[in-house]
Amino acid sequence: MQEVRISRRRALKTAAVASLPFLSTATTRADNPSPKPSPPVIGIATNGFNALSNAKLAKEFAAADVKTIQLFLCQSDSNYWRYNSRSDLSTLTPQRCRAIANDYRSAGISIHSMGVYTNLIHPQQSERDANLAYFEAMMKIARHMGVDTLITEAGHYHPKDDPRYHFRGSVWRQMVATGKQLAKMAKRHQITVLMEPYYEGFFSSAKRARQFLEAVDSPHVRALLDPANLLENNDLEEMFAQLTPWIDCLHAKDRKLHSDRGVAAGKGDLDYPKFVALAAKHTPKAPLIMEYVAPDTYKAALAHLREVIANSRG
Repeated sequence: MQEVRISRRRALKTAAVASLPFLSTATTRADNPSPKPSPPVIGIATNGFNALSNAKLAKEFAAADVKTIQLFLCQSDSNYWRYNSRSDLSTLTPQRCRAIANDYRSAGISIHSMGVYTNLIHPQQSERDANLAYFEAMMKIARHMGVDTLITEAGHYHPKDDPRYHFRGSVWRQMVATGKQLAKMAKRHQITVLMEPYYEGFFSSAKRARQFLEAVDSPHVRALLDPANLLENNDLEEMFAQLTPWIDCLHAKDRKLHSDRGVAAGKGDLDYPKFVALAAKHTPKAPLIMEYVAPDTYKAALAHLREVIANSRG
């Protein structure tokens, strides 16, 4: 290293400036202002676009500058998904999985996650085992597609003679045991499973979902927060206060209070400016995936969400 000689006068001047940290810091901040955080990624769930093939849907979304999706296998050329149930996946070969994924990636669209939503709360052990086997098959399909995140609810089972079934102590213990089985499978396949709360289901509140995640205690079982699903039972601040450490994804739909029907973003009672602000503060890396939209409604919902985000950033 070449030796650099500094005059005594220059050395004293340098030391004097260094002794004024407020001056140095102010200059640094003025010259290098902190950059604004990046806006959240907006994606769309594909379960409202059943009439389109994967290739046509990819083209549609690319034209709207949508860069990511949550894939449900329910397009016209991949009709496999059954809510709260399961289907025959035997024709989804590794080659077919890669071809579906390539329809989107070749259009510049990433697949953040895939929806499973099978029934994990069924009282019959044989049904739960079959649904767990279905879930593991979906894990393998996801890996063939280059996807490492799956989405589900606890599932729904409402016997007429036991309307409180979801809240029985025995069902809680059963679900925790099932969650731990799911976590072992997910670890084996290097998959993360995100649990989505819903106010009429087993995860009826943010607190209950948080308690379940603590009981399962696995980095492979985490949370998807859909505020519209909990609007009846929780305020937005409560949702984030309970679940922030586990949230990897957010659903962006809406709901009218005292209604069991979800609607597109901007059509319900959810305070979207507050939702976006809390998401930016607590879960800045979690994408906002729009739901309850279809070919004739998604552009308006997308414009609403983009406008709210732009306004929140000044």
